[in-house]
Amino acid sequence: MTDSPDSPAAVDRPRRRLGDFQRLFTASTISNLGDGMGQIAYPWLASAVTRNPLLIALIVVAQRLPWLVLSLPAGVITDRVDRRRLIIRMDLTRGAITAVVAVGVMLGIDSLPDASNVTEAGSTSIGLYLMVVIATLLLGCAEVLRDNAAQTLLPSIVESEGLERANGRLWAAEATANQFAGPPLGSLLLGLSFALPFVIDAVTFLVAGALIATIGGTFRPITEADTERRPWREDLREGITWLRGNRVLWPMALVLGAMNGTDALAGATLVIFAQEVLGAGPFLFAVIGTGGAIGAIVGGWFVPNLSKRFGGGTVLAVAVAGLMIIPFGIGLAGAWPVVLVGFALTAMFGTAWNVVTVSLRQSVIPDRLLGRVNSVYRFLAWGSIPIGAAIGGVIVALLDGPFDRETALRAPWIISGLVHIALLVVVIRRLSTAALDSIRSPERQT
Repeated sequence: MTDSPDSPAAVDRPRRRLGDFQRLFTASTISNLGDGMGQIAYPWLASAVTRNPLLIALIVVAQRLPWLVLSLPAGVITDRVDRRRLIIRMDLTRGAITAVVAVGVMLGIDSLPDASNVTEAGSTSIGLYLMVVIATLLLGCAEVLRDNAAQTLLPSIVESEGLERANGRLWAAEATANQFAGPPLGSLLLGLSFALPFVIDAVTFLVAGALIATIGGTFRPITEADTERRPWREDLREGITWLRGNRVLWPMALVLGAMNGTDALAGATLVIFAQEVLGAGPFLFAVIGTGGAIGAIVGGWFVPNLSKRFGGGTVLAVAVAGLMIIPFGIGLAGAWPVVLVGFALTAMFGTAWNVVTVSLRQSVIPDRLLGRVNSVYRFLAWGSIPIGAAIGGVIVALLDGPFDRETALRAPWIISGLVHIALLVVVIRRLSTAALDSIRSPERQT
């Protein structure tokens, strides 16, 4: 991926500066600490507001629906505006939305049960429930724009040969803050006040946005004159056509979409599964989540070396094989130590997949198309999550009656494992190391 001497990318954007990466790294770590607190605060608040599995799943659907609806136009936006400024605006927006949630929880605190006894919650609190659904939907919209911009910004400040290492560091730090430090801190804050995790989360977004603002330069790959001449549908079509014509990235996106959709089957009702099958309170729920942090840290630091030694295709195949076995273990065992280990392995294999595939995309997609192609890829990869979450809620609701509640909550895990068997076959046949290396040739990067 190269830029001509006269292109905006070459002239306007300062490239490969260690200080810029450190700012991006620090901002990501801080915002993910807040996200980690939100990972326990939002589902715990939802389970305190309602015990209905369909309504719980609907919150997950609302959070991920923007990836299905907004991903494609987000790519056009990312390629038309300054990516750094877009990240700043979305961080400030997320901070404002989270602050509103904190105020709403403070005002409705009298209708909430104690955080340690949410299973004793009564009827659904309609006002608080609607607030949570709307807030998660808006946060999801901001996340789509912010994350797409962040992934497309990284290649502008890191050498292409350093992308796997940079991505590995980012994901390791994200896991540490998001899953290792954030959830236990969130559970501690929940014990003090239901609103406190949301207050701190809002602050982290604002601080992250301020740090990104300190990165100098402009990061707009397409000039204003270009955007004035071309309709946005034409820009979007160009991104779709490029990805559809790539013999590796296209099936890779479809496989990831199928994996994320099936993972969402169980994730939609995870908080109820933890409370009713595992007997977890907020602290144990947070401890279980730290397993994911450990796995992601291991994957983030060691996968780049494993990829170089054994090949990216081998890493992908091993990752999907592991992700196939884990849901069976969690669904059949139903014990929290097994789930903790399962989450650690899931995060490790998931990070392995991400380090290889995201770095590949960043290195082979032309910069002027990176935002659009990335958004189409993520539309396929993430757009399946709200669909899977909705199906997961329906599965539990339908089985809770003919079978006992515990069996209904275990079923999505088993179904997820079965789907991964078919996906492993596709990965072995279509995403070998030779296939991945073949699209790194210079003629594929124009």
